[in-house]
Amino acid sequence: MIRLFDISLQLNGFPIKKAKTELDKIVHFSEEEYVSFLENKKREIVDFHLKNNSFYAVLAGNTTSENWENLPILNKQNLQKPLAERLSNGYSKKNIYLNKTSGSSGTPFVFAKDKYSHALTWASNMMRFGWFSIDFNHSYQARFYGIPMDFIGYQKERFKDFLTHRFRFPVFDLSDEVLEKFLHKFKTKKFDYLNGYTSSIVLFAKFLEQKNIVLNEICPSLKACFVTSEMLFESDKKLLEKQFGIPIISEYGASELDLIAFENPRGEWQVNAETLFVEILDENNHPVPHGTEGKIVITSLFNKANPFIRYEIGDIGILDEKSTPQKPILKKLIGRTNDVAILPSGKKSPGLTFYYVTKSIIEDDGNVKEFIIKQTKLDTFEIDYVAEKELVSEQIEKIKQAIDLYLEPHLNFTFTRKTVLERTNRGKLKQFKSFL
Repeated sequence: MIRLFDISLQLNGFPIKKAKTELDKIVHFSEEEYVSFLENKKREIVDFHLKNNSFYAVLAGNTTSENWENLPILNKQNLQKPLAERLSNGYSKKNIYLNKTSGSSGTPFVFAKDKYSHALTWASNMMRFGWFSIDFNHSYQARFYGIPMDFIGYQKERFKDFLTHRFRFPVFDLSDEVLEKFLHKFKTKKFDYLNGYTSSIVLFAKFLEQKNIVLNEICPSLKACFVTSEMLFESDKKLLEKQFGIPIISEYGASELDLIAFENPRGEWQVNAETLFVEILDENNHPVPHGTEGKIVITSLFNKANPFIRYEIGDIGILDEKSTPQKPILKKLIGRTNDVAILPSGKKSPGLTFYYVTKSIIEDDGNVKEFIIKQTKLDTFEIDYVAEKELVSEQIEKIKQAIDLYLEPHLNFTFTRKTVLERTNRGKLKQFKSFL
């Protein structure tokens, strides 16, 4: 069978072979070798950006890689500058992987990865899914995700799905009629695994529960289900295990970084120590002992195009007492939950749908800094946003068109520009909140 997935990465300039070889080497280091690898990588990436990235050099001032604890903590606001101002020397739109963060934290920005570091991300994903006998080149994925609704974006995504051996179930409409169609696909296709947004997969499981159906009885090829982007509550996990009849694996990642933690076959949330360095810090930016909660701060060890050094991701977590440098275990992730919107037609849409809507106004100029969306009535939503300039009528019109497309027509939206947005008591911005 052709390794389409690997080939499509190679063709796009992502050296996946080289990345897999390096990753394999890192994984097989002894504890001592790993510790020196980590120290070297930390020093190397900081020195590289101090020398080749004026944005980072200004931010770091006189601090060097020798004084790790004194290096600045990067946050998402720091990164809301036009990309051209924070790309390293030698990198341009031609030789990078370019993307936008999901804005699920309410603070979106455009970011870049050099091609090798992006290849390493894929190598790391492949390795972790491989723990559960999933092979991206051959395993067939049932993908519960959004999809761009404009014609070109839609076709591009579907073509990517074809190349990467996945079938997409768009999650913008999760009414019973649509879930019935989803169910039919599982009866007729040989899926190996499910992957997608937690809230959508949980809604599908609740639908199966009502119908008294266990998924792997009608689709026996299924091996595992991987949920991402939102918290998986213990009660939901039990429901998924019962209705799907397969292992349920939680991943925690960030598009601008990598997979951050991934449940291993022993049920531990193993932190990615191969391409990332993860710290848990208190409010004064001092490391906390294992077993203590603090903010999650992450360094991308390989990304030369954009500095992600001591980058505060906006989540709170606890590392397990039994963590070692080579195998840190995330004991608990606090934060990252999303609501579901219920619309007048009875349609249910996950809060993440709004990411696709708001993506239409988040341009690289960094005008819109943050936003939250509140559902106050069945047909009424309020969007509060922080921006340098008020949204103009064309932009609002654009958002309204996106809402008609992704959600449904005849919904009422009000836009309010604010100087500051309310946050949860943990300082997290919840992007969507339903008051119904």
